[in-house]
Order: sequence, then C-alpha cells, then structure tokens
Amino acid sequence: MIYLDNAATTRPKPPGVAEAVTAAMNAYGNCGRGVHDDALSAARTVYGVRQKLADLFNCSRADHVAFTQNSTQALNIAISGLLTAEDHVISTDLEHNSVLRPLYRLREQGMAVEFVSAGRTGSIDYGDFERLLRPNTRAVVCTHASNLTGDLVDIQQVGAFAHRHGLLFILDASQTAGVFPIDMERRHIDVVCFTGHKSLLGPQGTGGLCVREGVEVRPFAVGGTGVQSYLETQPMEYPTRLEAGTLNSHGIAGLGAALDFIEKTGMDAIRAHEMDLARRFYQAVRLLPGVTVYGDHTAPERAPVVTLNIGDVDSAEVSDELAERFGIATRPGAHCAPRLHRALGTGAQGAVRFSWSYFNTAAETDAAAEAVRVLAEEAL
Repeated sequence: MIYLDNAATTRPKPPGVAEAVTAAMNAYGNCGRGVHDDALSAARTVYGVRQKLADLFNCSRADHVAFTQNSTQALNIAISGLLTAEDHVISTDLEHNSVLRPLYRLREQGMAVEFVSAGRTGSIDYGDFERLLRPNTRAVVCTHASNLTGDLVDIQQVGAFAHRHGLLFILDASQTAGVFPIDMERRHIDVVCFTGHKSLLGPQGTGGLCVREGVEVRPFAVGGTGVQSYLETQPMEYPTRLEAGTLNSHGIAGLGAALDFIEKTGMDAIRAHEMDLARRFYQAVRLLPGVTVYGDHTAPERAPVVTLNIGDVDSAEVSDELAERFGIATRPGAHCAPRLHRALGTGAQGAVRFSWSYFNTAAETDAAAEAVRVLAEEAL
C-alpha cells in the first residue's frame, strides 16, 4: 500500500514511538494517582512531554499544556471555555467541523458568528477580518492550514489583527503542528489546539491545547483529578482544570518519542521533504486533461496536500479505484470541511485528497501521479 492519507493520520510512525507506548503499558501506573514508583514514572513522562510541547509552541509555562484525546476535544474545550452567548466571533470558510460545530452550537445559544469568505479558488481576503469586526467581538478562531486544499492561513496577519483589537486568538494547528513553526508569543496566539496523530507523528488518542499565561479557560469536563478530592468543583490550577479523568500516559509516552524524532530530524528538513513530494506530484498532474486541482499552489509555503477531481467522476469512486487497482490510500468526500467545499463548488462531488509525510518517497509519489493519469485518460 502506498499511503497518501497522512492528513487524516500519519503512517508509519517514527522508530521508537510504538516501543515507547509498549514500554509505558508494561511499566506505568496512573499519572497523578499515587507516589509509588510506577505512578511517578508516568507522571515524570507526562510532565516531560508537556515541557517538549511548551518548547515546540513557545508556550511560556509547561503547566499550561493540557492533554486531550485529539484536537477536536481541545477545540471544544477552548471554544466553550472562553466564549459566551454575548460574544461575537470571527472565523473562516476554511474551517474543519471541529471548529464549526462548537461555534454553531454556541450560535444556537445566542452567540454571533461570522466567517471570512473563501473565493472560488479557496483563498481569503484578510481585509475581511477588519470589516467583520464589531464592538462585542471576542475572538478569532481559525485553522493554520486547510485540511482540504493545504493552503496556509497567514497567522502573522491574523495574530496581529487580534492583538491590535484585544481579541483572543484560538488556533487550530491540526494540520501544521510538527511541520511548521508556531510561536505563540510572536504570533499573539492565546490557545493552540493540536492533535498528536497527524504531523506530530504520534499515536492516535493524543492531543491537547497550549494556553497563554493569563488566559482563563473554563473547565469543559469535571471529575477525578487525583488532587483536592474534597472540593465540590474542578480545581482551577492548570493543567488540572482541563484534565478530568485518567490521562492517556501510554499514548503520551509515544508522543514524546515522536517529538524527540522531530527534534532530532529537524522540522525544516521534514517540511522540505514533504513539500518536495507534494510539489512533484502537483507538477505531474496539474495539466492532465480532465484533472482539476484545488488551492493556491503558487504560495511559497503550504501544507503537503494536493486535492483534485477527475472530470465529474464522484470522488469516492476515484479513491476506491486508486485503492483497489493501484494500492494507493487517499481520502475522498467532504473532509469535514463543508463551507470550503461549497466555496470551491465541490459540494456534491467531493474531492480526492493526497497528503504526504516524512516517510513517503519520490517513487511512491510518481506512482500516484501515474495512477491519476491512467484514471483521467479512462474518464475522457
């Protein structure tokens, strides 16, 4: 199988990740639930990974890194824990449902939400942020990169806008954490939400949010914490306020090994390799008769994603042919990005997404391009 579905979850994982998970399962107790050696081993590992993530995102305090199961959970915590029905929020048409649905739920409760529109090519006008500003605007919530087209959002511009107007900036880094540098201080980001199983190269079931010091996120879930057990409310110290229940210390150990791999290999080297492959594929398919490629591929930087359609063939049919005939894994359909599909005009057809990781090769990329050529010829 040629695996080109890395924007959904990366595969394979770096050497050492599975081993770290197995070692943790065989040796760890419950983090924060005792002072015996097995519990303390888990606690030390969890704290060490908090510190690695704080360093990665330039979050000033490791205890402001809270772990979740994935970025969807992290975004729900941030959005519901910072916004109220009286607020107005600005987002974009590029968003994943992990941003849209929490915003829509608050909209049902009275919160106002407006979206920076995407054009037919998927691009946005940054001047729209200023035009959508209201006196009660509380926050900007947006993705760093579209999971559909791979187009990057200029978080320098968005962060400067939010900072200039005293707004919270909540960033969905699901597609970029581990590949693109994200500096919370320089970009004026208040909360970074991330998942461990995509470009951070870790296990599924890991993720979290980094919260700027001074930003008070209300607890989303409440329950056992291992500390202050006689309180009737969730303890308000970070990260405990956002971490009810037992942590996935086994998965977090694997995420720590993945972060070590990223640091050793170099984020710049990882990004350069992935982008070289994505550009190689794009150049091979962009002029094929009947093939439509989406997104801005003239940008100097973009996520390693190429999304296309072949004529008017349903995207699921194309993806199935790629898998069954050519052994190539891709992602068809709506990609949980309904607003952007509507903007692109692909709401009914969907689209076929190819996405790369550090472990893909040029030979795999060329084979995928050749498969698209064959299918496009057959569709004419």
